Amino acid sequence: MDGFRKLLTLVGRILLALIFVLSGFGKITNLAGTAGYMAHVGMPHALIYPGLIASILVELGLGLLVMIGYKARWAAILMFLWLIPVTILFHLLPWLDARAKGQAMVALMQQINVLKNISIMGGLLMLAGFGSGPYSLDGGA
Repeated sequence: MDGFRKLLTLVGRILLALIFVLSGFGKITNLAGTAGYMAHVGMPHALIYPGLIASILVELGLGLLVMIGYKARWAAILMFLWLIPVTILFHLLPWLDARAKGQAMVALMQQINVLKNISIMGGLLMLAGFGSGPYSLDGGA
């Protein structure tokens, strides 16, 4: 049973990080589209490209650290903190706006994204609290 628990920890860590790694890679391959979306939600123009670079570093860089289990606790904490303003700016505020405008489907999609991010944040806190497991470069720390 102990070996199975170790395997589950590894797979769980990889699955938790996968959304970040894919999202970060997607931003690299579609810089203009991502910048356009950031402008669309009202991000100040001067912050768009610095924010885009920071997003790539957090999502791809820290996501890969979580995936391989190196400094995973710290990476998880930083990713958790990163998700707070990202969730508010890109999902919570658009959800509230869509609700106010009576755009039911847009509101539903943003609500799902808010709840998804909150769930991911819970997983990141668990990783920060329990460590990356024995099948990691951290060796369970």
